Parts: sequence; structure tokens; C-alpha cells
Amino acid sequence: MKLARWNPLRELEEISDRLNRVFPRQNVRESNGREMMTVADWTPPVDISETDEAFHIAAELPEVKKSDVKVILENGVLTLQGERRLEPEQENHKIHRVERLYGQFVRSFTLSDAVDDTKVKAEFKDGVLHLHLPKSEKTKPRTIEVKVA
Repeated sequence: MKLARWNPLRELEEISDRLNRVFPRQNVRESNGREMMTVADWTPPVDISETDEAFHIAAELPEVKKSDVKVILENGVLTLQGERRLEPEQENHKIHRVERLYGQFVRSFTLSDAVDDTKVKAEFKDGVLHLHLPKSEKTKPRTIEVKVA
């Protein structure tokens, strides 16, 4: 039996490869084709809340221009898509590290039948996209008076 030397870095590399197959990534390559770094796809965080009258979605889109955002409502699916662009390197200005994520994003949400899709409104303010999704009249709670006989 031949002994093999244990290499913990090789083990970490195998785990990383398996994770990369499960969670898709976008590779950034140098001109010679060699991988320079790997950047995960950007997904803006959202908060979803509900009142008796409507659902509310707030999506954080810092440094995204209103013109670079689309809100699409089709077949009961609400889709947010757009792009956060990395500013080109300026003369006499070297970039040493980029940790914030840039590029295209897409978020989709399946809406319940309770949403009146003809009255959906979107507002973009201070880097946050606010979506107001009113409920249809049929699904709003109502009080029924009980008569005493």
C-alpha cells in the first residue's frame, strides 16, 4: 500500500469546486484567459411587508441609476432587473481593491392572487426602490354586522 501525503489546500480546493458547481459564479479573466478573481452575482436585498390594504417591497439599489432599473409584471410574477455599473478607472487614480458587487441583477417574486396588478406603483428614492402592491377588493377583510333576532 502506497502512502499519500495529506494536503489540506487540495481538500479546500475540492470543496470550493463543489460549491462553485452548486452556486453559479461569474469569472473575471485576464486577457490571456487565466482566472484573475471570481465575483459572485449581485442580488440586491429586499424587505417585504404587508398591511390590510397592500404588500410593500423595498429593494436596496445603492449607486444604481433610475434609468438602469426595470420593473416588469407579467403572468403574476414581479421582476426587478437592472445593473450597477463600476465607474471606469480615472487617470492618476489607481483602484487597489473592489469589494462591492457590480453588474446586472434580477430578482423575481410570484405574486398571490390577492394583488391587484393593475394598481401596482413603483417609486425610486435615495437608492431604494419602493413597490406598492395593493390588494384587490375581494381579498380585503371586511366586517359583517351580526343582527340579533
